[in-house]
Amino acid sequence: MSLAESPASSQASQQTPSESSAAAGASLAARPVQLLPANHLMETVLPVRPALIDRGSAARQKPGMLAELVGSGSAQAVVLSGRQALVSGNSLVLLNAAELSGHLANTPYAPEHVIYLGSALEGSDLDAGTELVLFVLPVQFEVRAEEFEAHVAGIPGDAQWAGFREVAARLNATDTALFIEASAIANWHATHTHCPRCGTPTQPEAGGWVRRCPADNSEHFPRTDPAIIVTVVGSDGRLLLGGGGPLDAKNYSTLAGFVEPGESLEQAVKREIAEEVGVRVTASQYLGSQSWPFPASLMLGFTATTEDTEARPDGVEVTRARWFSRSELQAAVLSGEIVISTRLSIARSLIEHWYGGVIEDAADSA
Repeated sequence: MSLAESPASSQASQQTPSESSAAAGASLAARPVQLLPANHLMETVLPVRPALIDRGSAARQKPGMLAELVGSGSAQAVVLSGRQALVSGNSLVLLNAAELSGHLANTPYAPEHVIYLGSALEGSDLDAGTELVLFVLPVQFEVRAEEFEAHVAGIPGDAQWAGFREVAARLNATDTALFIEASAIANWHATHTHCPRCGTPTQPEAGGWVRRCPADNSEHFPRTDPAIIVTVVGSDGRLLLGGGGPLDAKNYSTLAGFVEPGESLEQAVKREIAEEVGVRVTASQYLGSQSWPFPASLMLGFTATTEDTEARPDGVEVTRARWFSRSELQAAVLSGEIVISTRLSIARSLIEHWYGGVIEDAADSA
């Protein structure tokens, strides 16, 4: 008997429209209704780190605000030169901004830029309300050298210059945030010195967060470049990691690339994975983000799936690519066969999200 001939079908077909509507309404009324709050939002999968610094976007607009703050004697200064900061032990060196300004005035080490970083928020590792500025020096100097002692005071004897990657693993959350912010804004000043419209040298304003062209009065702001970073997972659950440089190098990480003009993030995921390792992405999902100051990127983390089982590195950005099961990856890391991204990075968070827990490093078991 066909469905059209079945008793249930025949009985339903004899119902009037009003009877059908009443029956449907009764059926819906019998179901429990679960209403979500208006504008219901879900947390991102990766943990969201709270802001620790209030960058004072309104306060820094006041003319003369920065000079007044430095002169007050209450502000603390982060010192940066090139891409290195002054570090002591496990902490950034913070110096009294007024005293440092006086020490460095009329010396070869007078700062090229003084930039407002913001004030410490509740929950940071500094007293709430601590005002912070950045001194960008033209050159590095050896802080232990006797000839500079007349210019600099309060620098710990063990202070040294260090890049973010060298010390990030041992900095606290506030110092990490300050180092990233300082590096990003200093890099922008170093690479955007002239007006892109007419070539006139621009002048910093708004606490160092705007550069204005005196010729055409145009304003120029720090840029952030979106980049996708992805864990690619095969139909068998294995993870695809890649690396650049020599073929015998041990470093492996997630795949990443910049978003091009006109692309959506999901389109960028598909394009970059296809370009770098020749793998076709079937679906992708956003998991979270992390600021990365080299040069000024916002890393947007995704996980993606593929039906492909072979990877073909492009030989330029990616020279090596391997698939790992969970047990294979943990064993390779513990044995020292490979090295994966450090725990401070979103790459590690993405890998451990796929893994389902913490991946032990060789140093953890030593």
